[in-house]
Amino acid sequence: MIGKDYTQGNIWRNITDFALPYMLAYFLQMLYGLADLFVIGRYCDVSSITAVSIGAQVMHMVTVVIIGLAMGTTVLTARAVGSHDTARAASVIGNTITLFALLAVLLAGVLLWGSGAIVSLMDTPPEAVSGTVRYLTVCFAGIPFIVAYNVIASVFRGQGDSTRPMYFVAVACVVNIALDFLLIGYMGLGPVGAALGTTLSQMASVLVSLVVIRRQRDLLHITGRDLRLQRRVIGHIFSIGVPVALQDGFIQVAFIAITVIANGRGLIDAAAVGIVEKFIGLVFIVPSAMLATVSALAAQNIGAGDSLRARQVMWRAMAISVGYGVVVALVLQVTPRWAVGLFTSDPAVLAQGADYLRGYAWDCIFAGVHFCFSGFFTAYGYSLISFGHNIISISLARVPLAYLSSVYYPTTLFPMGISTCMGSALSCVICIVAYRWMARHQRFGPEA
Repeated sequence: MIGKDYTQGNIWRNITDFALPYMLAYFLQMLYGLADLFVIGRYCDVSSITAVSIGAQVMHMVTVVIIGLAMGTTVLTARAVGSHDTARAASVIGNTITLFALLAVLLAGVLLWGSGAIVSLMDTPPEAVSGTVRYLTVCFAGIPFIVAYNVIASVFRGQGDSTRPMYFVAVACVVNIALDFLLIGYMGLGPVGAALGTTLSQMASVLVSLVVIRRQRDLLHITGRDLRLQRRVIGHIFSIGVPVALQDGFIQVAFIAITVIANGRGLIDAAAVGIVEKFIGLVFIVPSAMLATVSALAAQNIGAGDSLRARQVMWRAMAISVGYGVVVALVLQVTPRWAVGLFTSDPAVLAQGADYLRGYAWDCIFAGVHFCFSGFFTAYGYSLISFGHNIISISLARVPLAYLSSVYYPTTLFPMGISTCMGSALSCVICIVAYRWMARHQRFGPEA
């Protein structure tokens, strides 16, 4: 048997078993991104903070698109594990390796070529343009390492193993924090130092993961034949991964659009929004973990032919995520300045960032609902539903409301934070309607 079997046993325990290592890995991955901002905020000026926050947002978009594409591998591998089809799992993993190696080279080349245009499209404040370009140039050169880590992580998670990816990203976290203090604090390299630390730490993580795989070849069961691209396998990976990638990409486009709106308000608001967007990624650890958990565990049970258990996984994960969201939203109403103050001591940035975070915090509740629905839809191969509800919420609520908030409330970022919640609330409504219709027509198997 490949990995761990989640088609049996207590569902609550299975969710916890998979989600906790994933959350820790997610936390560590966010931590080394936050470390860049933390160290920059302690040793550099506001323009450097803005450069790193804008550059990091672009890189986060690139990363989530890669993760989204790799979700096809996670789901297909999990289904193969659930049905005990090791040959199918090997074919999926082998094709993934070849496909993503080609994509990594292509993506790095295109982004390096267009780095200047990207910074211009972000409406980056003039004081931060140079730092943002230098930051992105270094990070774009390291894209093959980002791709390699996330592909390796998706393979292991598809096999039911969320622990090894945690160890791999822990290596990156430790290396990055050490390099940040060396390159930014000691050598004074500013945004370039932050980018170098991130890139070199990702390389270290990949090297460690390859050593583990080489020493335990039985983990993947891959032959040379499995590495040859097969149209059918690639088609299945893309049919699941592309909608997820587009969905996650458009979410980041929404974040970037809001950043552009904030950038137009000046350096202070740009820095405040950049800091909060970075922090909120940390807050969303649990909803994001539940999405990945539902995708992997539900897919295994679908592969085993147990549709009832797949639905039970979703509802239990949703209960955890929503409960967490309520607690976090309430806590951040009284501690927003402390959270923003982790990254800057500038009084103006603190005030605006706290307002933005107070509004944004409520999104954690709604995100817990539609994230779990998205994971469930993806496990069944209906990732187009997740793509659809995100596009609708972004185009009809999140971005337009953020723009209107900026126009009618020019002195505070609180309404702009609330606009994100309205977008997620619309996503929740669409997901509930879609789920009920599909359940009624037995698209998820017979009702219990």
